[in-house]
Amino acid sequence: MAQKKSLKEHIRQHLAKFQFKKREVMNGINKVILVGNLGRDPETRQMPSGGSVTNISIATSKTWKDKASGEKKEQTQWHRVMLFNKLSDISAQYLKKGSKVYIEGSLKTSEYEKNGQKQYSTDIVASEMQMLDSKGDQQNSHGFGSPPIEAADDEVPF
Repeated sequence: MAQKKSLKEHIRQHLAKFQFKKREVMNGINKVILVGNLGRDPETRQMPSGGSVTNISIATSKTWKDKASGEKKEQTQWHRVMLFNKLSDISAQYLKKGSKVYIEGSLKTSEYEKNGQKQYSTDIVASEMQMLDSKGDQQNSHGFGSPPIEAADDEVPF
């Protein structure tokens, strides 16, 4: 039976995949890696094309000890993540508020108008997702040791 990997080792292995060629770096890289917890249950809807999209909100936190007061501080960032088709279906079925998840994807900025003013919204489009909760922590979970689930190139609609 395979041993559970530590979270740091798991991330190290994923980062080791990236051996960038000079041409790839010159063209630019749009890559996001998040490990965090869902702040609410996933929201899924059907697209006109027949596919599905699931939106999740992930919290990532950083803690430190304030040097002046000795007090423990915490800062939380919230990230909006969109998952399409296969990833959408799996996340809608297995994830819930509080689930720990690993996401790989890219940034996508959208422009819209509100009250006559241009507004911008930046989301993460997931290309890979892995549930990190252990089987005992989440009913029907694939667990930490499960392989990451990747979206096929033709599944992301843009």
